[in-house]
Amino acid sequence: MKRLIATLLICSSVAAPALATLKAGDQAPTFTTQASLGGQVFSYSLADELKKGPVVLYFYPAAFTKGCTIEAHLFADAVDKYKALGATVIGVSADNIDTLNKFSVSECRSKFAVAADTDQKIMKSYDSMLLSKTSYADRVSYVIAPNGSIIYEYSSLDPDKHVANTLQALEQWTAKQKK
Repeated sequence: MKRLIATLLICSSVAAPALATLKAGDQAPTFTTQASLGGQVFSYSLADELKKGPVVLYFYPAAFTKGCTIEAHLFADAVDKYKALGATVIGVSADNIDTLNKFSVSECRSKFAVAADTDQKIMKSYDSMLLSKTSYADRVSYVIAPNGSIIYEYSSLDPDKHVANTLQALEQWTAKQKK
């Protein structure tokens, strides 16, 4: 019943505009939290991941809801393209780690990590809370350069363009780095 109510709240908020105050050029707040990849829990550090290359950080409202499942599938399908650009992907929601263990295997197809933000500290630091229900993340994607600056930000509750837009932003950034 709780999941149904959560899904209804998320679906009813589609008309609400997305709002993310962090923009290109802003410094991305660093964080460390529990995450799951392929059902295995580990400590995720954004600072450590940025040492390896750019990071695509995306926030989503709730695991196993329709839009979040679609988005997870799209990111999973594109992981090799991100890797080819030297980037990694991390999804963040307020879900607990037990839920994310299941989500990371079934919907993320064990291709990228998903992180638990049960106290909403990460969402708040990125101003990525759903306006109509601030205990849930909004659907916001960030591309973060290895130096910690935000390259690109995209906000839309529609999951369809997050992957295409972040890939395009990464491709443009990579091309500039080669010059």
